[in-house]
Amino acid sequence: MQEDPSVFSPEELLLLQRRFGVHGPQTRLAQLFTRGMDQFQPLRTQTVNRLQALKPVIKRESRHHRVNPMLVTAILFDEIQHSKPGEDLPFVVHSGFVSTHGPAQLGISELIHQGRLPLQPSKAEIAEARNLLMNSEANVELLAAKIARLKKELGLSPDQVLIASRSYVDAKAIATLAYLHNGKLDYPRRVLRYMQDPELHGLIFSEQRPATQPLI
Repeated sequence: MQEDPSVFSPEELLLLQRRFGVHGPQTRLAQLFTRGMDQFQPLRTQTVNRLQALKPVIKRESRHHRVNPMLVTAILFDEIQHSKPGEDLPFVVHSGFVSTHGPAQLGISELIHQGRLPLQPSKAEIAEARNLLMNSEANVELLAAKIARLKKELGLSPDQVLIASRSYVDAKAIATLAYLHNGKLDYPRRVLRYMQDPELHGLIFSEQRPATQPLI
């Protein structure tokens, strides 16, 4: 029987904890709340519409950074779907009360990891960085770059586009990347499930063709 790639052994968890710092699963109540939100169709429709608008940048940046566009899409779907009302308001963003921003829920620390900010950024640099994170297209590019960065840190080939359906090894690598993005133990299973979602798959890979007039 094939192992579940979203399940990590105690040894794997210890290694990831030492290298990256990760957390346990959400509380049972939080997991129930997450599943409930996933079943709320109006919210899903709103999230899919946002992803539709981001489709060009998702495909472009995934191609540029050599990452699976469905992984990018799945992470965005989850983060947008479960974002908190009002957290993207400018005064909330610049208040410092929330630490992650934009559709992918990225923080200042990711810009530091990518060398786009110094280790000790000034207040002006932090304010500029928050504005950048709130730019949806820039946020998607930063997410693709984050996945590429984590691939490199895990020793994965930067040119290999991981495909979960191709092999268990690829699926495990994707689960690990998802885990490191969010830090919650139940997150990889959701991401792998979203990557197989027919609607999200069609959104990214379907192409709209202009209607042609029938020949008479």
